[in-house]
Amino acid sequence: MNNFEAHILVVDDDDGIRDLVRKYLNENNFLITTAKNAEDAAEKINIIKFDLIILDIMMPGKTGLQFLSENKKKLYTPVILLTAKGEPKERVEGLEIGADDYLPKPFEPKELILRIRNILSKTKKHDNKRVIEFDNIKIDLNKLIIHKNKEEFKINNTEKIILEKMINSPGESFSRDYIGNLIDIDKERSIDVIITRLRKKIELDPKNPKYLQTIRGTGYVLWIE
Repeated sequence: MNNFEAHILVVDDDDGIRDLVRKYLNENNFLITTAKNAEDAAEKINIIKFDLIILDIMMPGKTGLQFLSENKKKLYTPVILLTAKGEPKERVEGLEIGADDYLPKPFEPKELILRIRNILSKTKKHDNKRVIEFDNIKIDLNKLIIHKNKEEFKINNTEKIILEKMINSPGESFSRDYIGNLIDIDKERSIDVIITRLRKKIELDPKNPKYLQTIRGTGYVLWIE
């Protein structure tokens, strides 16, 4: 399995730029997803949690700035703006809205790599826990894997979102409604199925959970030392 440095969303209506950025970043050990407009990007961020977004400002339909304004508060994701040289006003507005950096077009791919790694290095210093070990269990949210004894289990994105919240709030109980809002699922039965699936990956004895427990009348809690 490839151990990618980060998962990046590239949003640009120009097919050539999207392909160029994807090819170059792939060659430099980044996992890339692309979106051709703001609407496409909005759908993808609701499904996948990205480590960074590269966002073109001028796009047909909603602009990059509109996308940023509508989604930045719920993203918690660094954003690099791609701007035309003649857009100083838009660059300033983007930074005010919450972008972390900008890069005028045309740009050198090597400079883009440097800017990405600079932002990611700062982000990781303040990042939540993403790898934890307890007993004979290791949860690695970076690689989306749970190691249990000598077994290895893959984590999907829904499971990752739940685990990330619980790992960084050990001992805190989360209701079904809260988890449902977190992963955009409103059926309690579906949430119970996801928790049961997670227990099979985490617990040494899933029928008698020690770590991912049910608190009657409250919800679920992850107990880790």
